[in-house]
Amino acid sequence: MNINKCRSFFDKHYKTPAFIVNQQHKKHATNDRRHFLKAAAGVSVMSGLSAFSIAAFSQSAQLQLNELVKTDPWLTLDATLNHLLPESPTGPSAIDINATAYLVQIMTVQPTPQDEKEFILKGVGWLNGYAMSEKSANFAQLSFADKEQLLRGISKSRAGKNWLNTLLGYIFQAMLAPPSYGGNPKGIGWQWLEHQAGFPLPEQGQRYFELPKRARIDLISHVNYQQKRKVSTARSTHSGTRKT
Repeated sequence: MNINKCRSFFDKHYKTPAFIVNQQHKKHATNDRRHFLKAAAGVSVMSGLSAFSIAAFSQSAQLQLNELVKTDPWLTLDATLNHLLPESPTGPSAIDINATAYLVQIMTVQPTPQDEKEFILKGVGWLNGYAMSEKSANFAQLSFADKEQLLRGISKSRAGKNWLNTLLGYIFQAMLAPPSYGGNPKGIGWQWLEHQAGFPLPEQGQRYFELPKRARIDLISHVNYQQKRKVSTARSTHSGTRKT
């Protein structure tokens, strides 16, 4: 069923969007990394959008973001991200890692599948509809306890679980990506995890989606070559241990 025809997280006709199905097919290749990120982060659980491009999170970018989150969809998305990774004495929060600013870039600057962007925006309407039916107020206006109750409620549906997992994925990315992508200001996520980032870091104009097509092909070829080399080395080692 077309996602645009769904009316809530609990619509019985909901079908998992193609971008999530594609991610699930690749899950076996990234499963270990995802488990590590979840453990490290300690988390339990397009119409009308203007481009938001930043190389570093400047004062003007902060002012722009402050205006953006005053109205939906960003009002609700910001409230959701901040609830999923709230302020804590044990690690950075969604605010600290600029999670909302990172998601704005995902939605307006980076090459993101259209069905993914539509799903994220649809979830805003579904969440507020659920909040109005349960609490007579939009999600961003609720107390922490009420927000927790509603998010746990939608997580019991397949659509709600998909939506929350999508946002959690971007929280992890905002914590670990180079600052030029909008999150992880001054490498705060790396510092928390005691991670030494590679060098040089990409600046605006050098991000993966801004590279010339030829360079991107060469990069992919290099990665494939390194993978094939590892496989070949492993096979040679195994072959050398056989008894004659």
